[in-house]
Amino acid sequence: MLDLATLPDNAGVIICGHGSRAKIAEEEFALLAAGLRARYPGIKAEYGFLEYSAPNIHMALDKLVAQGVEQIYAVPGMLFAATHAQNDIPSVLTTYQEKHPHLSIEYGKELGLHEEMILAFQQRILEAVGLTEIPEVGALYDTMLVVVGRGTSVVEANAEAAKLTRIVTENLGFGWAETVYSGVTFPSVGRGLEMAAKLGFKKIVVAPYFLFGGRLIERIYAYVDKVAAEQPDIEFFKADYLRDQSHVIDTFALRINETINSEEKGGGLMADFKARLARGEIDVHHHHAEFQADSVDDEAHSHDHKHGQSHEHGQSHGHGQTHEHSDHDHSHGQTHAHADHDHTHSHDHGHSHDHGHGHPHSHEHGHHHAPYKHIGHPHGPRTMINDNVCCCFMGQFPQHIIDEEKANKPELPGTPTCKK
Repeated sequence: MLDLATLPDNAGVIICGHGSRAKIAEEEFALLAAGLRARYPGIKAEYGFLEYSAPNIHMALDKLVAQGVEQIYAVPGMLFAATHAQNDIPSVLTTYQEKHPHLSIEYGKELGLHEEMILAFQQRILEAVGLTEIPEVGALYDTMLVVVGRGTSVVEANAEAAKLTRIVTENLGFGWAETVYSGVTFPSVGRGLEMAAKLGFKKIVVAPYFLFGGRLIERIYAYVDKVAAEQPDIEFFKADYLRDQSHVIDTFALRINETINSEEKGGGLMADFKARLARGEIDVHHHHAEFQADSVDDEAHSHDHKHGQSHEHGQSHGHGQTHEHSDHDHSHGQTHAHADHDHTHSHDHGHSHDHGHGHPHSHEHGHHHAPYKHIGHPHGPRTMINDNVCCCFMGQFPQHIIDEEKANKPELPGTPTCKK
């Protein structure tokens, strides 16, 4: 049976990520491929991004082909199977394979709530409170756990974060636990921490379930600092995010080995993608990942993309529901906000707009995006308005919500973390 340790010379691996304008996220993603190479010397392992970071996925595939690779095993470098893992990555892989018919490309599963990922998360939590192993029953009954999920308008994805919270709480034995979210849903990080502080626990661990750093991690930690300053009698502990923790590398190895040995070639996420493609629900689109090397600028590249369905702003990019990027917010009420790319913008479907950072987008949707029904939830992201902790989420709100919050809530002093 083949696995990573016995791959032939003509086989290689690619880990596919979204990409981020935060340089740290790009650098930390690269550690995943490096971790696989260190664990399995001699394997051909590359990584690539859909957009915003280099190398893009096509460039990474080119590297494998240049090494004589003909059999490629691809996996999404993502915690859950959201839009990018389900639509964008298989679209890019399909386009590349059509241009290179001699290649065989198999596509595996997202990390998910695999046992190894749960172990990775638990280790980060234990490290935050100075422990190296699970303590005796009762040792953490005086401590509360707050898990921070990404947050999306897809109910199932939010439920996965809540499920993770329950698993970890019982495994480690915390006295109480809550799940909060950094994205469009509720409760927001700030409001959730304010509520948690009222429960009477004198020790609270805040643990972000994120793979990499970036603006969202900075925002989470900034809110911990804010609430900690308001609650000096409570000791707050900030858990680290996952990064290339050993159990994370274990999970990637397991997912790749599953892909290598899958009895159903072309199954899983790729089969689902192709089935929806055949039904006409999505298109194979030309994504940023198809740009050439000389067109990629890590910090501020210029790109135009038409939004019929080409960037999946029809059904395939989920803009009736969600557009979840690991390091930025996309909430589709009447707006379109890339919170961690410094290009908050609104679109009214059938117009072009400039984000103000060197890459205008032309949005020609020709359809209506249903508002996320809880965008105005009183304990959701609107609670961040006027806090001056972070401002790059503002474009996700209809103007009347901004006006209501500014009328009822004084603006706090300070410089938002996204502007520092």
